[in-house]
Amino acid sequence: MSGEVEVTSTPQDVVRPEATPVGPRSRAVVLVAGIGVCAAGAAIAIALGRLFPAVNPMLIAIVLGALVANLVPVPAWIGPGVDFSTKRLLRLGIAVLGLQLVFHDILTLGWGVIALVVVIVAAGITGTMYLGRVLGLSWTQRVLISCGFSICGAAAVAAADGVVDAKRKEVITSIALVVVFGTLMIPGIPLLVGVLGMDDLQSGILAGGSIHEVAQVVAAGGMIGGGTLAVATVVKLARVLMLAPVMAYLGVVRRRRSRETGVHEDTVGRQPPLVPVFVIGFLAAVAVRSSGLLPDVVLEHAALVQSALLTTAMFGLGLGVRVGLLRSIGLRPFVLAAASTLWVVLIALVGVLVLS
Repeated sequence: MSGEVEVTSTPQDVVRPEATPVGPRSRAVVLVAGIGVCAAGAAIAIALGRLFPAVNPMLIAIVLGALVANLVPVPAWIGPGVDFSTKRLLRLGIAVLGLQLVFHDILTLGWGVIALVVVIVAAGITGTMYLGRVLGLSWTQRVLISCGFSICGAAAVAAADGVVDAKRKEVITSIALVVVFGTLMIPGIPLLVGVLGMDDLQSGILAGGSIHEVAQVVAAGGMIGGGTLAVATVVKLARVLMLAPVMAYLGVVRRRRSRETGVHEDTVGRQPPLVPVFVIGFLAAVAVRSSGLLPDVVLEHAALVQSALLTTAMFGLGLGVRVGLLRSIGLRPFVLAAASTLWVVLIALVGVLVLS
């Protein structure tokens, strides 16, 4: 990925709820109230997700948040709680996501498939970054789209934002593109698999190696068959594991940018950490899960906590969506998203043919 220097967001770039007087409320009460609003939205999204299993609750949450933002006046005093949800809770959720991964499951794929996963992520990001530069998109926008489409969808977009500190508009745009193009892949990949006459192993590698969201992989794999679904899920989780090295790399780039420009230094002048704390937490969670020490009941509750945290954060992001914002996106991000989708599918397809 490119390490070029480019100024990112400033406070006035952030899309916030409409302004209303804060009043005498204490900071703690306001913080809890804002988190409560996001949590309530997340609860509704999770309930709807159970009614429609093919749709990720995180994606439902951001749509719900957008509907609320455009249909109901949103008071400014919930802003601190919304910010807390979209930053702190989001990063905590990504760390807990590591409890879904087991090193042994990844290793059972074989070194050929593991190498293919690495190539998909690395080449997917590199190609998307290059084309995005040709299209004239900002560095941060390219980072978000390339990570979201090459690794694991909305969670990767959010994780990358936690490192590069992109504009809120860019984050929302990238997640919206994941929803659109990932949804198109749910019927698209099974159709392609049928045309090519692939077996369960081949179709599982292709689905898990190319589709953006874990939930979208499950939906597409289920349409193809149980054998495909099992392989596709593990391949997709291998891509999720790539979050750690990619975010660590972005941390190095951000540190260099901070040293060269000072744009990303914090309020006391310190440079950002070489490896973000939530990435270390993610790897620690993977290690704990892989140790086999946690009972199933703990893992089940951890999965619920992770879903709740990420869905709460996505509802908060949705509150920043405005119709005018979507209209201002322009065509170039859509072109990059479409090209990135095709590029990742092509890499995965060539890899399947090589391994066959």
